[in-house]
Amino acid sequence: MSCPVIELAQQLISRPSISPDDQGCQQLIIDRLAPLGFTIERMPFGETENLWACRGGEGETLAFAGHTDVVPTGDLDLWDNPPFEPSIRDGLLYGRGAADMKGSLAAMIVAAERFVRSYPDHRGRLAFLITSDEEAKAADGTVKVVQSLMSRGERLDYCLVGEPSSQHHLGDMVKNGRRGSITANLIIQGVQGHVAYPHLAENPIHLASPFIQELVNTVWDEGNEFFPATTMQIANIHAGTGSNNVIPGELFIQFNFRFSTAITDEEIRQRTEALLQKHQLRYQLEWSLSGQPFITGQGKLLEAVRYSVKHYTNLEPELSTSGGTSDGRFIAQMGAQVVELGPVNATIHKVNECVNAADLQQLSRIYQRVMEQLIL
Repeated sequence: MSCPVIELAQQLISRPSISPDDQGCQQLIIDRLAPLGFTIERMPFGETENLWACRGGEGETLAFAGHTDVVPTGDLDLWDNPPFEPSIRDGLLYGRGAADMKGSLAAMIVAAERFVRSYPDHRGRLAFLITSDEEAKAADGTVKVVQSLMSRGERLDYCLVGEPSSQHHLGDMVKNGRRGSITANLIIQGVQGHVAYPHLAENPIHLASPFIQELVNTVWDEGNEFFPATTMQIANIHAGTGSNNVIPGELFIQFNFRFSTAITDEEIRQRTEALLQKHQLRYQLEWSLSGQPFITGQGKLLEAVRYSVKHYTNLEPELSTSGGTSDGRFIAQMGAQVVELGPVNATIHKVNECVNAADLQQLSRIYQRVMEQLIL
């Protein structure tokens, strides 16, 4: 017996849509939504394909959000099967994007098909926000769509993002928020010279060492009821010409903060620069803010998600703000309640990425029940 969710997931996986190349995935989705009466709006920016589709007019708006792009495959020889030739073994659907997040997309679309056919005159508005630029720069994807929607006064009340949120069993965890992320690109300036004549040079590595140590040891905040304490990690550090007899003239340090609502990005910037000035360093500093933290507290969306998960899995999902960033950070700017719910994330971005096929079918039922709770 055929399964619409698995069939669509396989069709999506078979397209090598490495970010930001959509490879026709969104056309597949359009071909399924258009016959249901969805208004289709393509919103390309740069090399990124984006899709905004909606159905219905009155009442509150529930959007399902996701991405068609996937990360690169890595060494093809390490895969048991070609990553873009989906296969099912022992009840698991294998292929790049199976878990992150073409499986969720298939579950959403099939849920919408069943919902619309059962309730063609549903009260609220059902929408889809799909991008092909989530795994890479995320510069021309959801963030640009959100800006466009806000500029024309679009209303978005609830958004369910299909990111793989589950830990061990489908529905055991949902994300009701995410930490913010800001990166510092710092150059400490010294004076280049010969290692045998250090009095004629200034080694920026030596000069920066006390600053680096204090940066690492700084407690930025204590977190709050929704978030753990802010963390800082040095991601890259580089200096030198490659020669063992040259004192470098510059030291490059790149470090990233994952921060909560207990602190602002402006406070992080100010406190970092205060440390640099305290240690009397000559420096150049550039910041890159990739997302603000957001949190969705108790409300209709969280209530509907919890009810629907428990209805089909008998699990009470744990609420979490852990992990990296997601496109939910952009959607939250519209004032919408945002929750992430998707399959188990154990194999995302890995070789032999896979998802439990039965879970995808169950996930589609959960998505449909959320629709019924919020816009019926």
